[in-house]
Amino acid sequence: MKASKRFATVGAVLALAAAAFADQKGHDIIQQVLDVEDPSFSQTAVIMTLTEKNGSTDVRQVKQYGRSVNGVSAVVMDFVGPGTSKVKGTRFLLQEVEGKDDDKFIYLPELRSTRRVSTADGSKAFVGTDASYDDLSTRDIDKDEHEFLREEEKTVAGRTYKCWVVSSKSKNPSDTQYGDKIQWIDQDTLIPVYGELYDKKGNLLKTLEVQKLDAVKGASGKSYNTPMISFMKNVQTGHSTKLEIKQIVLDKKLPARVFSRNFLETGK
Repeated sequence: MKASKRFATVGAVLALAAAAFADQKGHDIIQQVLDVEDPSFSQTAVIMTLTEKNGSTDVRQVKQYGRSVNGVSAVVMDFVGPGTSKVKGTRFLLQEVEGKDDDKFIYLPELRSTRRVSTADGSKAFVGTDASYDDLSTRDIDKDEHEFLREEEKTVAGRTYKCWVVSSKSKNPSDTQYGDKIQWIDQDTLIPVYGELYDKKGNLLKTLEVQKLDAVKGASGKSYNTPMISFMKNVQTGHSTKLEIKQIVLDKKLPARVFSRNFLETGK
């Protein structure tokens, strides 16, 4: 971090030291979050509820499959219903690529084709939800400056967490849709339980809450802290997206074909 030149008073030296510590601490906290062990495989049945500002809803059923091998993950989302859902039959694949941006592919049943989601589409809404394509990706830690702001208790959905509060701002503002991202990270689980996303003008754009957080035991015997209910709201439009896990199986091996473009097109 570069600082402006000042007189070498004791107060200035202490202020500079505190700022440097805050930046390093923020970076270290985010690294700890990224280092939390994921299950080797996951299978979940999710209810996705989209709510308009006027209260009307669109309820979707989603099967989600995950894989994490040597720290490199892949996720598939299969929109299986209900029959009236506009996105039934849509499938999405995200694959992490070491040292590069994630690969993202989406199968659109009305077109009967799979297309790659380009970097230019990153800020677009993912199938009508409040999450953008970029929100689904894990961002490289070194693309942002992470500043530790404070410790505080945060109550989310009636549960109080002791949190670290960290601000993350892009080193290159042109590569993100956000001006700032602030996360409240539970010190016990290292799960971000609350977040605020700000637009480039500094106005609050979205909030994200983990409304239910459970320890789920996998087939391996290990337990994983898992957000069972997540809620994202665009405060500028009033639209919201709620994800609720209804069934979950962890550490049960899935075939490699699930994480392929062929699966996107055939569902099998």
